[in-house]
Amino acid sequence: MDDVKIGEILAPGDEETQAKQEKRVRAKFWPTLKRAIRYVPFSRDLVAAYYCAMDPKTPLRVRGVLLAALGYFVLPIDIVPDMFLMVGFTDDVAVLAAAFRMVQAYIDDSHYEAADRALSNQDLGSAGAEPAAG
Repeated sequence: MDDVKIGEILAPGDEETQAKQEKRVRAKFWPTLKRAIRYVPFSRDLVAAYYCAMDPKTPLRVRGVLLAALGYFVLPIDIVPDMFLMVGFTDDVAVLAAAFRMVQAYIDDSHYEAADRALSNQDLGSAGAEPAAG
């Protein structure tokens, strides 16, 4: 996956685009994570990024980048279909890793604490229900 394509995927978009992305991510993040957790080597960072994206204190541009990356993660059809299990999430991992590098300074301890609580919950939320942030 080349940098130009990742750059296109991670465009933060305007507020309307972000609102649509947020709705999609909120609905599909936890079920997708449950399916992918064995194949994503940085699940804690992924969940912390989710909490950062949902945090109203996160700057709009940072939120947009994270929502774009998380939106790609939950998208059922992408460059390498996720149904191919181990290989299917590799493009998602590349997009997420690029997003983390761009915004990691904004993912703070409170986001990681929320991620740790969510990941310690065995069922990671039920069918789209979000584990409590704190």
